[in-house]
Amino acid sequence: MTRIDLRSDTVTHPTPAMRRAMAAAELGDDVFGDDPTVNALEARGAELLGKEAGLFVASGTMGNLVSQMAHLGRGQELIASAESHIVQDEAAGHAVVVGASVRAIPDRPDGMLDLDAIAGAFRDPMDPHEPITGLVAIENTHAHSMAQPLTVAYTRAVADVAHAHGVPLHVDGARFFNAVVAQGVAPADLAGPADSISFCLSKGLACPIGSVVVGSRDFIWRARRARKLLGGGMRQVGVLAAAGLVALSDGPDGTIARLADDHANARRLAEGLADLPGIVSPGGAAQPSEGRLDPARAATNFVVFRVERDRAAFLDALERRGILMVAYPHGTVRAVTHYGIEAADVDAAIAAVRDALAETAGTAPAPRPS
Repeated sequence: MTRIDLRSDTVTHPTPAMRRAMAAAELGDDVFGDDPTVNALEARGAELLGKEAGLFVASGTMGNLVSQMAHLGRGQELIASAESHIVQDEAAGHAVVVGASVRAIPDRPDGMLDLDAIAGAFRDPMDPHEPITGLVAIENTHAHSMAQPLTVAYTRAVADVAHAHGVPLHVDGARFFNAVVAQGVAPADLAGPADSISFCLSKGLACPIGSVVVGSRDFIWRARRARKLLGGGMRQVGVLAAAGLVALSDGPDGTIARLADDHANARRLAEGLADLPGIVSPGGAAQPSEGRLDPARAATNFVVFRVERDRAAFLDALERRGILMVAYPHGTVRAVTHYGIEAADVDAAIAAVRDALAETAGTAPAPRPS
């Protein structure tokens, strides 16, 4: 049975052009700063996003972590959304490694945070009872809102609030280029208001490993030291960076522009699922209203929904039909389109969901979290 894996865009395999580039990569020792392929990737990432310098790291989580370590002093606090990856999905690295607390702000259905709520979350630096706010972080795209892309204007508005209080803005841009493509904006314009951005190569861009952090030269120097402390000082890592150079290239082998195909396939999937009995709105941040799944919410490459069945039984029935989706927070199911998924795969997934719903029609839904 052919397996169609929609669990995440992290399941992508490198393109043929990436494999060739990896095999032929010119290598050096990156800790000594003499791996030319890594150096070229870091320079390319910085150039695309309009920043002074870049740093190749092993993962998006490492990218966010070294950024926090570079921005924050021990005992300080960052402001972030309550449903963000930094808060929910990074094993409390902000506390365990950085030594920082988080002031979590409720997410809006559009993936944004209320600007007044951000401003109100800053601590009083004159009160010895309170931690000192040292960073604001946002996530673009915003995963738990069904990967809504955040705009240039909103990013600038958040940066203005942060800078007015004397602190930097970090963007967890794991799927930053999905936001770029969905909105038809230049990467440097979307990144411009932020002081640092971490973007993943290993999701929609289809590289096997890695993320790039960009910012000022001074920030990147501090982040590089943090990477070394975390054990991320890799040696002949140009063999991996070569795939990133292909992904970020302007030619036909680049994988930024093709993200539009993933967005179209996600919309196709959402439209097909929306009319199936037993598929409903996820509610919460992913979709603000109850009832029918709204296909327009599939703005990038995520489809998040709820089933009026036992979720585990539904996912098992789907897997037996060769379709993999994943349980997502708040009782939902997530499907992610990516490199390697074509329109025919989406149609097969819709048919399999229909059959899985029919098979599990007698099962009761799990209680909805309060």
